[in-house]
Amino acid sequence: MTAQPSPDVVELRVHGASIGGIPDVLDLPPVDQVAGDRSGGFYRRRDRRGDRDADGRVTLEAYRWGDLPSGTVTRTLSLVFLLPFMLVNVAIWMRPANPGSAASVRSLCRLLALTLTALYVLAVAGVALDLVAWSCPTSPRCLAGRSWLSWLQGRPVGLRLGVLALIPAAATAGIWWASTRPGRVFEAFRPPEAEVSDSRLAAVGQWDAEPLVGRLRSLHVAVAFATLDVTLLAARLSAGLSTATVALLVVTGTLLTACAVLLCTPPLIDRAATDRRLDRLPRALRTTAVVLTVVVTGHVVASPSSWPEAGGLPGYDAILTGLFVTQTALLAGLGVELLRCRDRRPGGTPFLGLGTLATAAAAITVAGAFSSELVYRVADFLDRNLPTGEGIATGPSRAYTWTIFGFFRTLLITLVVAALVVLVSRRARYRAAAAIVGRDHPDAPPGAEPRLRQVRRAVARARFTEKLIPLGAVFAFLAGGATATTTLGMLDLMPGDVVEQFARVPAGVITFAIAAGSWVIAGIIVGLLLGGIFAHRTLEFRRHVGILWDLGTFWPRAAHPFAPPCYAERAVPELTRRVTYLVGAGNAVLLTGHSHGSVLAAATVLQLPPHVGRRVALLTHGSPLRRLYARLFPAYVDDEVLRDIGDRVGWRWVNLWRDTDPFGGAVFTGHPPAPVDTGRPELSVDRRLRDPVDVVAPPGDSVPPPIQGHRPCESDPRFVAAAEELIARLVGSQGTRPPAPPVS
Repeated sequence: MTAQPSPDVVELRVHGASIGGIPDVLDLPPVDQVAGDRSGGFYRRRDRRGDRDADGRVTLEAYRWGDLPSGTVTRTLSLVFLLPFMLVNVAIWMRPANPGSAASVRSLCRLLALTLTALYVLAVAGVALDLVAWSCPTSPRCLAGRSWLSWLQGRPVGLRLGVLALIPAAATAGIWWASTRPGRVFEAFRPPEAEVSDSRLAAVGQWDAEPLVGRLRSLHVAVAFATLDVTLLAARLSAGLSTATVALLVVTGTLLTACAVLLCTPPLIDRAATDRRLDRLPRALRTTAVVLTVVVTGHVVASPSSWPEAGGLPGYDAILTGLFVTQTALLAGLGVELLRCRDRRPGGTPFLGLGTLATAAAAITVAGAFSSELVYRVADFLDRNLPTGEGIATGPSRAYTWTIFGFFRTLLITLVVAALVVLVSRRARYRAAAAIVGRDHPDAPPGAEPRLRQVRRAVARARFTEKLIPLGAVFAFLAGGATATTTLGMLDLMPGDVVEQFARVPAGVITFAIAAGSWVIAGIIVGLLLGGIFAHRTLEFRRHVGILWDLGTFWPRAAHPFAPPCYAERAVPELTRRVTYLVGAGNAVLLTGHSHGSVLAAATVLQLPPHVGRRVALLTHGSPLRRLYARLFPAYVDDEVLRDIGDRVGWRWVNLWRDTDPFGGAVFTGHPPAPVDTGRPELSVDRRLRDPVDVVAPPGDSVPPPIQGHRPCESDPRFVAAAEELIARLVGSQGTRPPAPPVS
């Protein structure tokens, strides 16, 4: 192959959550893939004649990573049910910047994650063991006409429990298998560690989370099987105390304790990826738990004692309520630790970092709601809507009733508070919006007033993002209280009785609220499933929903091994490799990123060796670096990290933002840019884009320019101008470039 001259500059575009396709990013179909695969690849225009410079000196290239966090519709729908695991995994990364909080917050979040796995098993066991194996055979109407359940009638209780214990065991094995699918199907690129930034965000390109995930996975699988063992043994105790039962309970309790201790021992869990010396210990606990489950199941099946078949599954209510009590205590401990390690610096934000508590509480609440809804819907199906006493004798656990009531109460109060915040902040937000619109369009004609109102409304709505932080704190407090009230189920109390006694509210109202809460949970689940479908089919829907999902899957699995895989583990090394290759081939690189693409681009810059960074410029737009990441992840994104990014590209960095964008914003300051030579080069980074560009229709058109909001702006002339300016600065800083090496 003859050598071809390499282009002078490659503009490498990294899309955000709103991608419609690579042709949209490059703004000119058709395209060819030049590296990577279908999940994450690099693309270029097939016909270079449309490139920006007529002499062909700028080549456009795009990196497509949209299928890494979600992928197919089927995978996205399956991830909906992993939402609690994803939330608790994100929580571990939202800790305060205080280094002293790292170990304690990690330990508490991992213990909370462990309780979610136990709750997952208890929910399935509540269906298979409590409702089907224990309660349904005592109700002839439950078995009537159901041949697939008729075999239960007349069978020994131990046999029923032993056979149906295969269902929670299979559920554990299924999620275990799903979490072991390869997280990396490519050769990761690792630049020399001495040349990588030492900031915490820089670790994103160095993550090899599979060893940690493997340890966590082994411990969670062990706890899942041990939870099933405790449920079976607690039921077995009702048939009489025996030495074998007590011995198996002691072994199971020891196993659970060992798993919890390991999770709280960072030297054993948070070891380097290359340190595999103690990996046998979690695997040994996992194997022990599997063998123990076989032994316990055989012990329950072979039990010669008679079983008391009245009421619900013995011990199940106590185990479930004890789990909720544990979650409450862990949430309280996490809140105390976060307040202890809050930002005490002058001018600091003391409550920055409490996102860990709010997100962990949301994970617990969502998991409890999902579990309760599963058990309640199966109970309704088995009952055939029969009157009380004619269907299943006991119904679901009282703890699930309290959970649904607590979720509905939390959601209702949070919505009321949110409505109040909207109303209270409305005047200030609209006043600020009016000032912005008045400054942008001072000479608007009288006929443009309807359009001006639309713009003011868009700006005011975008400014509501900052109000979500206090709402998260309210939700966390209410969710913790809701989890705590489940302990009342141990006292054989129902929500209606308690509220009627102390608040004088009729019990019927509370019963209606519980039923409504159940339907609300069902509606939320259906809404999430539909959201997973429309996120792939509707670009506008993905623009708003996808950014939240991408925010959650950006971080590696450090708390829960069953959470969705982290896409940044692949995307950042791929981008780093590609930029390094392009620079090594004699090119300068303009790296542009929209939305979450700007975060990937920033993390990539932190990976680049200095000799590569000197030939790179950065253009971000719709970037959530400051507005979301710095607020939600203060330990990983702060002023120091952002300045490090600017330094590594010689402050050839421009960030474009709009007031109508609810997610993106300024990185350093919202003021007009200052010259680079002022001594504060960060003041030259942010450039505000007026949106819309006008409120009246331009000549030759019948409608005014659209409000862009969070949409990408590659086709905006102001984006083109910023790109050309950065390219000029980039080329001007290089002087005479060496000739490109021959391509064989």
